Amino acid sequence: MKKVIVIGDRLVSSQTLTEAAHGLNLGGEIQVIPFDWHKDLTKDEFQKEITQIEKGGPETVELPEGVLDVMNEADYLLTHIAPVSKAMIEKADKLKLIGTCRGGLEHIATDALAQKGIKLVHVIRNAEPVADFTLGLIYAETRNIARGHRDVMAGKWTKAFPNDPYKTTLANLKVGLIGLGYIGKLVVKRLNALGVEVIAYDPYVDKEKIAKEGLKIEFMGLKEVFSSADVISLHMRVTPETTNMISHELLGLMKPSAYLINTARPAVLDKEALLLALQEKRIAGAALDVIWNEPIAQDDPLLQLDNITITPHIAGDTIDAIPRSPYLLKDVLNAYFETGMSDMLINL
Repeated sequence: MKKVIVIGDRLVSSQTLTEAAHGLNLGGEIQVIPFDWHKDLTKDEFQKEITQIEKGGPETVELPEGVLDVMNEADYLLTHIAPVSKAMIEKADKLKLIGTCRGGLEHIATDALAQKGIKLVHVIRNAEPVADFTLGLIYAETRNIARGHRDVMAGKWTKAFPNDPYKTTLANLKVGLIGLGYIGKLVVKRLNALGVEVIAYDPYVDKEKIAKEGLKIEFMGLKEVFSSADVISLHMRVTPETTNMISHELLGLMKPSAYLINTARPAVLDKEALLLALQEKRIAGAALDVIWNEPIAQDDPLLQLDNITITPHIAGDTIDAIPRSPYLLKDVLNAYFETGMSDMLINL
């Protein structure tokens, strides 16, 4: 009998994860061992826990009571946003695979997984919503949609904006993507359908596989993408290598007419470098759905700028993204068990 630990939370219940786990094709009977992580917290209280785990990792938050006692029994573990700490992994003598279904991987001690050779499948529950939102931010920033609305609501009828010398249609812009994971590829599909030229940098992607998927992308070096693109959109995970990767140097390569879009994680972008580039009008603008400290402080200098669009971390927020995520994870895992391959298998 295969034993599957599931850890629910305020957003995805252990009951839902249990139902998904019973649909796994593991070649025999399944015993599910359920836990919940902070399921009774208020929305604001739970958001504080999420923020803590995103900033400090799984070691900085409380684990579900009793989970350490059964980790040595588990063959598989499914979680949404609950922590999978180093201590949990150290006790996981039989664990073959962890499946998770959220945007990032900050809640999992990936280094410990790599040391024990445990597989990790990461289903980004809100990939489609984030890809849609990315295009929305591109339109909003390049065509002043949010700024125009803000001014009209304030009684102004603004017809001139800082990016007036550069305004054009999306089809005339070359979009550069940094990172071609699941979300990045969905953005490419949308841009391809709109007839937009796409360039990209991702040193880990299988270019032959990308070509077989029918995606039209020109691959370039990182600096070449930054110097060539009219819009740069960030889609990489936070790792030691990508933290503050988007630096003064890279932003300095961008055209004065170019825009930066971030729906990934704030840590990949050097805030001071971006702030200076925008203040000095060295780039045309930026659009961010993620901020270094959320909610943004009212004295944050970003709020003094007239060439930025900021949204309150809502790119993945749709009514169906979270409820569907355990079943999407189940389907992806079953496909992996059948073929031994998956785009969502993380190389640790």
